[in-house]
Amino acid sequence: MTALVLENDVLRVTVDPLVGGAITAIRHKALGASVLGAVPWTPKPGPAATIAAPDEGHWLPYYTGGWPLLFPNGGDACTFDGISHGFHGEASLAAWEVLWDRGTLILQHRFATVPVEMERRLSLDGDVLAIGETVRMQGAEPVRVMWGQHPTFGTDLLAGPFEIAAGARRVVVDDRFDPPANPIRPGTSGAWPIVPGKSGPFDLSRPDGKIAAMAYLLDFRSPWAAIRRTDTGLAAVLSWDAGVFPYAWLWIELGGTDDAPWDGRARLIGLEPNTTWPGNGLADTARRGAELMQLRPGDLRRSAVRLHILQAPGPISGIDPTGRAVS
Repeated sequence: MTALVLENDVLRVTVDPLVGGAITAIRHKALGASVLGAVPWTPKPGPAATIAAPDEGHWLPYYTGGWPLLFPNGGDACTFDGISHGFHGEASLAAWEVLWDRGTLILQHRFATVPVEMERRLSLDGDVLAIGETVRMQGAEPVRVMWGQHPTFGTDLLAGPFEIAAGARRVVVDDRFDPPANPIRPGTSGAWPIVPGKSGPFDLSRPDGKIAAMAYLLDFRSPWAAIRRTDTGLAAVLSWDAGVFPYAWLWIELGGTDDAPWDGRARLIGLEPNTTWPGNGLADTARRGAELMQLRPGDLRRSAVRLHILQAPGPISGIDPTGRAVS
């Protein structure tokens, strides 16, 4: 099956149902601009050779820099509760079944690693992409999972000076991720957007230069995050259901990883709502006593995520009830 296209007069959204049902591109037609990232290699076509990548190196060949879904694991591959979970989870690599309901794209998958069925419904309302997800627990015993979005922004959105805004109050720096180009101190925290840096306070809302960093946004006043070009106003504003996703991972890769396949050429920023932090896999999270989502027999969970693409005249300060930016 070739890539699927969901579009209206404003947006064109491209989806790959064979590799995780990932959104590979989002383009604003009138602005002539794309907002999702692109990796500096040619991604492999699907279907993927496995739904359980044993490490990041086996997962990355299928990654486009776009928007995969992380479920039931996020981060490191691990064995948890007797089940082998791949890097970033089965959902990100599995092939999804496809249905259309008039202007709505429906993706469905029955998981092999957990007794769960999921449905994802993608629709457009002008300049807003809406994603509704439903998780149905089919098993007779409870399971613990991680569930998260992995939208990675780049291309035209990061092709000039930019700023990151969010409704978070607090930010915690990952305590394990510390490559040479990481400017922030692992395991520290601060009031968003300032964290302790290796050369003094660091403003995560204005990352610049060669950077590779990972942090977690917590304690949201309102569940949203945004990236805005300060020269053109091109902006992507993500909002979500805080009852499902109380946290958001912030991944910054601005030419900061020189190892292959990155080769210092990627410009990507992930704003990633998630049920859980830190993002180092189910086993590590459980070992630390951090929060995991528990699904009990008969459970039905729903989430709603929206992405607003616009040209904003000023900094983003929040969202309205429809998920559109307030600036």
